Amino acid sequence: MLVLLAVHALAAVLAPSLVRALGRRALYLLALAPAAALGWALTTATATETHPWVPQLGLEVALHMGALGRLMVVLVGGVGALVLAYSARYFAPDDAGLGRFAALFVAFAGAMLGLVVADDLLLLYVFWELTTVLSYLLIGHDAARRAGRRAALQALLVTTFGGLAMLVGFIVLGEHAGSYRWSVIAGDLPSGPLLTVAAVLILLGALSKSALVPFQFWLPAAMAAPTPVSAYLHAAAMVKAGVFLVALLTPAFAVSAVWQAVAVTAGLATLLYGGWRALREHDLKLLLAYGTVSQLGLLVAVLGTGTRTAALAGAAMVLAHALFKSALFLVVGVVDHVTGTRDLRELSGLGRRMPALAAVGVLAAASMAGLPPLAGFVGKEAVFAAFATGAPLDTAVLAGLVAGSALTVAYSARFVWGAFGGAKPSEALPPGPALLAPAALLAAAGLAAGLAAPVVDGLLAPYAAGLPGPGYHLALWHGLSVPLGLSAVAVTAGAAVFAATRRRSRDAAERPPAGTAAYDRLMHGVDRLAVELTGATQRGSLPFYLGVILLVMVVLAGVALLAGAPWPVALRPWDTPLQAVVGAVVAVAAIGAARAHRRLTAMILVGVAGYAVAVLFILHGAPDLALTQALVETATIVMFVLVLRRLPATFSERPLRGSRLVRVAIGVAVGAVAAAMAYVAAAGRQARPVSLGFPDLAVSYGGGDNVVNVILVDIRAWDTMGEISVLVVAATGVASLIFRRSADLRQRAPAPPPGPGTGWLRTATGAAQQSIVLQVVTRLIFHVIVLFSLYLLFSGHDAPGGGFAGGLVAALALAVRYLAGGRDELNAAAPVDAGKVLGTGLFVSVGTGLAALPFGGQILQSAIVDLHLPVLGHVHLVTSTFFDIGVYLIVVGLVLDILRSLGAEMDRQMSEPEEAA
Repeated sequence: MLVLLAVHALAAVLAPSLVRALGRRALYLLALAPAAALGWALTTATATETHPWVPQLGLEVALHMGALGRLMVVLVGGVGALVLAYSARYFAPDDAGLGRFAALFVAFAGAMLGLVVADDLLLLYVFWELTTVLSYLLIGHDAARRAGRRAALQALLVTTFGGLAMLVGFIVLGEHAGSYRWSVIAGDLPSGPLLTVAAVLILLGALSKSALVPFQFWLPAAMAAPTPVSAYLHAAAMVKAGVFLVALLTPAFAVSAVWQAVAVTAGLATLLYGGWRALREHDLKLLLAYGTVSQLGLLVAVLGTGTRTAALAGAAMVLAHALFKSALFLVVGVVDHVTGTRDLRELSGLGRRMPALAAVGVLAAASMAGLPPLAGFVGKEAVFAAFATGAPLDTAVLAGLVAGSALTVAYSARFVWGAFGGAKPSEALPPGPALLAPAALLAAAGLAAGLAAPVVDGLLAPYAAGLPGPGYHLALWHGLSVPLGLSAVAVTAGAAVFAATRRRSRDAAERPPAGTAAYDRLMHGVDRLAVELTGATQRGSLPFYLGVILLVMVVLAGVALLAGAPWPVALRPWDTPLQAVVGAVVAVAAIGAARAHRRLTAMILVGVAGYAVAVLFILHGAPDLALTQALVETATIVMFVLVLRRLPATFSERPLRGSRLVRVAIGVAVGAVAAAMAYVAAAGRQARPVSLGFPDLAVSYGGGDNVVNVILVDIRAWDTMGEISVLVVAATGVASLIFRRSADLRQRAPAPPPGPGTGWLRTATGAAQQSIVLQVVTRLIFHVIVLFSLYLLFSGHDAPGGGFAGGLVAALALAVRYLAGGRDELNAAAPVDAGKVLGTGLFVSVGTGLAALPFGGQILQSAIVDLHLPVLGHVHLVTSTFFDIGVYLIVVGLVLDILRSLGAEMDRQMSEPEEAA
């Protein structure tokens, strides 16, 4: 089964390329993927596979195919292969979206296959949501059509809502049973309120997916999708997911009265509503859509009952419905293809012009109406037999089923009459055999299933065997019986209804599906709420946003601290009095920065607080952290300088005194809560810290004495990999936002060639405006700073430093060159593109992480090499150094990008006249 899923995934990936190379013929090749699933299911009775997935969370890819799963795999694979073959002639050769359609269709078939064979409920949910997303993309195949986009979004929202409710129900079951394997949960269901809650939540997911009342409105709207999508998703596959879920869980959930009541009530209501609406439609595709809604209601009502005969009858109807309804959708696609319309008021005499197409349509419609000797008749008679027990409740349900069946006969006759009736022959040309063959095969399969009812009974009986109730066997003839009589009543009543509504329905006004207005009002309310909420909160004020975030933190964390935090008994204010002194410096600097009126003063005081924090790190014995803090603080000051030179020297008089006091109060509260959280967290530790083993691991695993650096590049290299990846993305995005006007200055700009008398720096442009002292100092210290950055890079594995610290030092050297000589001097010092430096750094880090794989190692695993070279002596090399080099390049590229985008734009603004700025 896992191989089949992989085949579908591979086919989906290759589909666009195959379509570009082979055109529509590629769809025949892609049809082999679902056809392989069909062949496997026909030759395999049962199968179970288990593969590890996330062992730490107890998740595994648990797959199981029983009798019910086998039936669904046959439908998913068989109908999927035929619809793909049909699509090869349905779409135009020059359809620009054919490759995308093929990829999505095959991916959907694979997701549906995974859904019906998943034994783990969480895995089932993953496939469930995959079908939701893929159906959204397939329904909205033509992005230019507003109706398609709206229908796709509607289907996505409704089914996602139900899917989330279903997930909560799965969690209730899984947490109670201690396992998410359905084969385990089925024997250990909770009792009482838990079972009721789980049943209702899961049924919400099933009802929304299968478009039952009150979620029925999304399916008719989804007819905006191409006909092959409707034939597969909305007849044989996606809408059957909810039916399949009900059928899968009913053998265990039958003990729940709520399960039976909701399933039967919603099913009967949907059966009657869909049948009646089908009689009001003029579009053949919408007629079939409402017929599908009606039939899905029938299936849920029968399969949710929980008796042996009902389960067998429901399984038989699932098979019959998939065959006749997919065939009918394909027939409608042919009619639309050859005539250009689906409106039954405009079609006439098509049966005389195209007798083969009419024969296929009549055969499939007869199975839908439940006429012998077709599969629909066998399943319908079994349905009547399941409820012909004489019990009052069963009798009431039976009456509803007969009434719904009569409506089914009526709209089946309406379909045949509307599509193929009429005296005036159509001028349309008959379809080619390649377009008609898939529908003909499906209709013929419905006939074969009816004639071979005992064979079908043998295949489906194992699913119903464990349920209570008398034995019943599918057969074409059970003799003169109550179910046979009820079938005759349904056919007769349906013919009468069709005759009575034939003329009136031709002139009936078209109305939106019931529930559409409620959905529109709900979505309008959500939009209105979003507008009001956005207007109240998104004011464009950064202080307001920050204040809201901090207040939420204070309230939530403060309540948790007061409610029962493990406060320590003894209070130790400091390890050494120097810590108190430095802490006082931090507090005074922070308060001074908040009260400062000049921007530069506030920036300097913030820097003082940052450097004081670095001193605290030193006092705690963390030189690496102190070095990094100091370097980051220095780089931050440089960035502030770049911005402050274009801002007014002083802050405005705002905020007013009242709001200023509020901000002070928020700041004090945040400081107090954050300090309390840190103290409580440190004092309330229960488990042994994992970091206690890091010093030994640093030597044995990482081959270095600097524990901090070994953690970053060896022990927790995956974290660092993720962080630098985010850093590259953020750097590119932020720099692009800052400097969106032109990319010229972000790219490497040619510096003016140096000549005699150009000064201390390489370029004279811009440098002449700067301080000569700064130019001299820059020339003296630039290369020393760069060499020092390289020293930090290569010594960081055993001493304070590393790629991040070394990159910051090199970046500061570039910042000094920029401050001394402007953007031209920066380009002369670093004649490379910042984006390429960032990309090279990420490539080096990832590449060295993958280097261990060819040698049988793990990703990001390091190797320790000790060599004795004649001149250099003993050389100790750890391959994670190359990972650090990548980090070094990323930091340099980040700062270079910011200097070129932020700083160069500032230079441009200053060099232009004030009016142009």
